[in-house]
Amino acid sequence: MITLKKPAEAEKMRKAGQIVASVHKAVRDAIKPGIDTLTLDQIAERVIGLASARASFKGYRVPGVRVPFPSSICVSVNDEVVHGIPNRSRFLDEGDIVSIDVGAEIEGYHGDAACTYPVGRISPEREELLYVTRRALDIGIGQVKPGHTIGDIGHAVEQWVLGKGYGLVREYSGHGIGRKMHEPPQVPNYGKPGSGLTIRPGLTFCIEPMVMSGGEPVRNVDGGWTVVTCDGSDAAHFEHSILVTEDGAEILTPWE
Repeated sequence: MITLKKPAEAEKMRKAGQIVASVHKAVRDAIKPGIDTLTLDQIAERVIGLASARASFKGYRVPGVRVPFPSSICVSVNDEVVHGIPNRSRFLDEGDIVSIDVGAEIEGYHGDAACTYPVGRISPEREELLYVTRRALDIGIGQVKPGHTIGDIGHAVEQWVLGKGYGLVREYSGHGIGRKMHEPPQVPNYGKPGSGLTIRPGLTFCIEPMVMSGGEPVRNVDGGWTVVTCDGSDAAHFEHSILVTEDGAEILTPWE
């Protein structure tokens, strides 16, 4: 069921979003060549715990995957699109790109945000991928206005990404967020103008473009959790939790 958040609920979501942003800052500051991805997860878990919050992802279950997600954050490297599982033996190398997806719950409400970070100096091709994906997020947020539709968001994202010659992940999408990590509506990164749910003040949802430098097909590894590009091309992922206001969009997860 789609819910419109009351002011008191929105305030709790701001609190969750600020915790998510704090996790991103701590993890971003720790990213460097030679660090293993499990250490990044441990940093995130410590920040979430100090805020008296709960990691939304840890123990999360989805249909078709036998085991729950084992970690506090998703850490996806290079050709890994989303849902990468942190691992003590997975080290970041100079020139890698790493997507960090964070969810946190406090007082019964969730925040969720993702960002792809460079590891040291990266190639111009990877810099361009990060720019295009980050700009896709901004373009999608720019469509969040009362009276616009979910299709307006997806159409704007799709036109930008395809126009730059990149591929879009179509099997996964943004989503509503609130008392549950994933609520209606779905927020695809493609669509037709004027289609789908009409945006109203009080809606809360996540916009999260997932873009790849090669073809669009993806597959699942690591027991069904980690999503990777089929052709081994790079992928990037940027996400914010959004509150619809009378004037447009309020970003609840200010990780910049």
